[in-house]
Amino acid sequence: MSSLIEQAAQRLEQLRQAGVVLPDASARPAESPEVPPQHVAAQPVPVQAAPADVSHAQSKRVDLDLVALAAQGFLVPTAPRTVIADQYRVIKRPLIRNAMGKGTEALPHGNLIMVTSALAGEGKSFTSLNLALSIAAELDNTVMLVDADVARPSVLRMLGLPQGPGLLDVLENQVDMADVLMRTNVDKLTILPSGTPHPRATELLASDAMTALLENMAKRYADRIIIFDSPPLLLTTESRALASHMGQIVVVVHADKTLQGAIQQALASIETCPVKMMLLNQAHASSEGSYGYGYGYGYGYGYGYGNEPKQE
Repeated sequence: MSSLIEQAAQRLEQLRQAGVVLPDASARPAESPEVPPQHVAAQPVPVQAAPADVSHAQSKRVDLDLVALAAQGFLVPTAPRTVIADQYRVIKRPLIRNAMGKGTEALPHGNLIMVTSALAGEGKSFTSLNLALSIAAELDNTVMLVDADVARPSVLRMLGLPQGPGLLDVLENQVDMADVLMRTNVDKLTILPSGTPHPRATELLASDAMTALLENMAKRYADRIIIFDSPPLLLTTESRALASHMGQIVVVVHADKTLQGAIQQALASIETCPVKMMLLNQAHASSEGSYGYGYGYGYGYGYGYGNEPKQE
C-alpha cells in the first residue's frame, strides 16, 4: 500500500495535468494537513483603552503668550492676585454651583454658559475669556471656551492666534470636533474657534445638528463647563438662537454707557433662560474702594469690576 506521502504526490500530479494552478509552497509557510486553514483560531488583537478625553487626545496644542495676555489684563495663571481676580472669583462661584447641579434647583444644561451683551463694545469677549481663565484655575473643573460670535469672532484674535476651522465647520460635518479643538498651555482650558464664515450661520446655530452637538457637549464630561462668547443680543439673531439652549446667561453691561431701554429689551429676548446674571463692566471704584454692582435679575446678581481695558 502506498504511503500517504506517495498518494499525496500522485494527487498533486493529477491536478497539475488537469490544469489546476497550485500555490507555490515556497511563498508561504506550509500548513498542517490535519488543521485546515479555515479552522485556525484567529489571533487576539490588543485593544488600546480609549483615553478619558478623546478630544484632548486628538486636538492640537497651541501655546498662548501668557506675558502678553497678562499685560492686557487677562487672568493668566502666572499673574499675581489682584482685585479683578478676586471679583472674578465672586462672579464664577454661583455659575459653577449651578453648572455642577449644586444650586437651588437642578438646571438642564447648567454647564452651558452664554456670555453676551445688549450691544457691541460692552466687554463681553473680554469677560468670556477672563471667566474661562478663572474657572480653569479651579481644582475640580475643566473649561471650554467657544467663540460663538460667528459674525465677528474675536477670541482667537485676543489670544494672538490665526483664524481657522471651528464650530460652523463641525455643524456642516466638514470636520470632527476633535480636529478643531485647541488645547492650550493653560491647564484645563480648551478653545473651540467660530470656524469658517457662513452665510447661513443663524440657521446652523438653530439647526438640529446644533441641538445634538450641545446635548453631547453638556453631558459628555461631568466636570466640564462650557462658555460661549455670543454675539450681542440686539444686533444679531444668532445669539437668540443660541440662548434657547443655554442653562445660564451672563449679560455684560457697560457702566454709564448702556441705556436702560436696551438692557430691558435684551433681557426680554432671553426670558426663557432659567438663570440670567447681569455683570457691570467699567464700573468706577467708590470712595471706600469698593466697586459698583450691576442689576439683579433672575436667580443671579450682577457684579462690577472696574478699571478694565475696553474690549469687544
